[in-house]
Amino acid sequence: MSETRSKSPSRSRSRHRRRRTALLAGVPLALTSAGAMAYGGVFGVFGADAQPEASAASAASSALAGVTDVANGFASVNALGQNGTYGGRNGQTVTVKTLADLERYATASEPYIIVVAATINMNPVGKEIKVASDKTIIGSGTSGHIVGGGFFLGQGVHNVIIRNLTIRDAYQGVWNDKEHDFDAIQMDGAHHVWIDHNDLRHMADGLIDSRKDTTYLTVSWNKLSQENKAFGIGWTENTTADITIHHNWIRETEQRNPSTDNVAHAHLYNNFLEDEAGTTIKSSYGNYSRGKTNMVLENSYFQGMTNPVVRDATATLVQRGNVFSGTTGKNESGGSGAAWDPKTYYSYTLDKTADVPALLKSGVGPRSSVAKASSTATTTAAAATTLTVAADGSGQYRTVQAAVNAVPANNASRVVISVKPGTYRELVKVPSNKPHVTIQGSGGSRKDTTIVYNNASGTPKPDGSGTYGTGGSATVAVDADDFQARNLTISNDFDEAAHQDIANQAVALRTSADKVFLDSVIISGDQDTLLVDTASKDKLGRVYITNSYVVGNTDFIFGRATAVIDKSVITLKKRWNGTSAGYVTAPSTAANRKGILIANSTVNGDVSDRSFFLGRNWHAGGDATLDPQTTVRNTTLSAAIKTTPWSDMGGFSWKEDRFAEYQNKGTGAGTASTDRPHLTDAQATGQEVADWLGDWTPTAG
Repeated sequence: MSETRSKSPSRSRSRHRRRRTALLAGVPLALTSAGAMAYGGVFGVFGADAQPEASAASAASSALAGVTDVANGFASVNALGQNGTYGGRNGQTVTVKTLADLERYATASEPYIIVVAATINMNPVGKEIKVASDKTIIGSGTSGHIVGGGFFLGQGVHNVIIRNLTIRDAYQGVWNDKEHDFDAIQMDGAHHVWIDHNDLRHMADGLIDSRKDTTYLTVSWNKLSQENKAFGIGWTENTTADITIHHNWIRETEQRNPSTDNVAHAHLYNNFLEDEAGTTIKSSYGNYSRGKTNMVLENSYFQGMTNPVVRDATATLVQRGNVFSGTTGKNESGGSGAAWDPKTYYSYTLDKTADVPALLKSGVGPRSSVAKASSTATTTAAAATTLTVAADGSGQYRTVQAAVNAVPANNASRVVISVKPGTYRELVKVPSNKPHVTIQGSGGSRKDTTIVYNNASGTPKPDGSGTYGTGGSATVAVDADDFQARNLTISNDFDEAAHQDIANQAVALRTSADKVFLDSVIISGDQDTLLVDTASKDKLGRVYITNSYVVGNTDFIFGRATAVIDKSVITLKKRWNGTSAGYVTAPSTAANRKGILIANSTVNGDVSDRSFFLGRNWHAGGDATLDPQTTVRNTTLSAAIKTTPWSDMGGFSWKEDRFAEYQNKGTGAGTASTDRPHLTDAQATGQEVADWLGDWTPTAG
């Protein structure tokens, strides 16, 4: 919907809203094999309850593409009565899709290969399943997600493989969290553990903790990101542990990358540590040899890190073949410990250091399977169709819009448009007759793939038929239900300074559909960045945004959709002339509908103190029947937020609409008053994320 709006940020405007999409579970993963460390046999997706296959060996085998099945490093060593790490190889294979089933099999005394074939939400948040010995827990393709909690391996637990999973989002609103201990994987006194090809991010304390003499551990091919503490090793006065850490990509983390305390033999090689410029998380140090640790550090690549390699005076650290690019601070080696050679314990091959960034960006994290569904499956999820886009011609299409055009009208199943890294200067529209579309960047970072354009309200249309309105200025416009976007940037780079002759409204993303799911994206602009709308005033439109950044200055999250921004960062920008002033939200919610909810997030930016409102009430078109709503809860607010954070708009008083806070933190938070309403505890129970989403549970697919 194209609407003309004033360039003055104080005047009323028209806006749209939009919905979120549910994700399909992937086709189950088949794993190998007799003799090697196996995942198990081919299996299907079962009903509500997990069902075991007759045996792993009885089904046809198919390897996980590009991933070895045999644990390497110290996890492969014969010690403590355990000859290598093979997980649940000798047990049954089960496919699980519920928390109850995952916990049932993970805690059982018998060996199991447990295939996670859905998104499983931990209840309560922070729950860590106590895994028993002789288990393989592995994601089915890329569909195995553990959300809001993780796994705990206690004293004596051994022979465990955790593989091909995404474990994420126990974040509680504070990066440097001192109140919660919600790890992705914690080990206290375990041995023979292999953590391989996982995506671990956005938890509430750390990603991996190896503590209390945990030993014979290999951590390989994982992506660890968006966290205060990446990987801590220690909590012991003994120096007995042997640990291998290789081919991990650690980025957007502050500390413990890893911090390795009192480890007898620590072998780190071919890791990529990256402090990405322009993000809110800054590294304080990289690899740290602490206490009496004896570390060998080889062929690793350090990009932009502060204090990339640090050693205690009591520790030993041998460096070989590492590359340091744009790093500052300490880069240490030496010590009096006895020299040791990892090859006396196990064999390994080093990749060239220069190749490490590209190798890991394409190789870490969960991998897709090549499995076929078992004939015993009672239900099987449809496999998604994938279309590839590459500006250099190496994909099926050169533009994102060309791939969208190739999606058949009224498609019944998901189509994934995989966009290779690059900048795509184009307009993209997903029409209402093309539901179930996912646009995702295939690079290692959401900054690697950018869709950008520079239309604004008032920009002349190329066909001479007039000018764009606010909604029509969008770089990406989505009118189709069940849309998803992930791992990319959507931007509008309209130059306000050069075009003061027209309005400043310039939308990056407009949605006007239901069940829209945005995960790990950056949505960037200035005024009117993100328009969350609905197809019409009487239609529901739900949008769920998580693990993302939204950047702007004036009314930059606006519209009539039922929209949730969860576990994300809202970044405030100065205006084109360098001044600090603006409004985070401008809801135009219909009566008896939910508006905009910001939860478990952070609001900050390089702007002046007390210069931004949290929102103002937008009665689009002067419609007095609207009941705008914004709730901001459990969120960290910087000093940029005004002490009276809500504002009137278009002659309507915000106090007659719905604006409130609940349990916010930070220097921008404030006590309850008539000018700053807070929800009571009882009211807050009805304003949770689930209340906004209703019968829809966003799931990646």
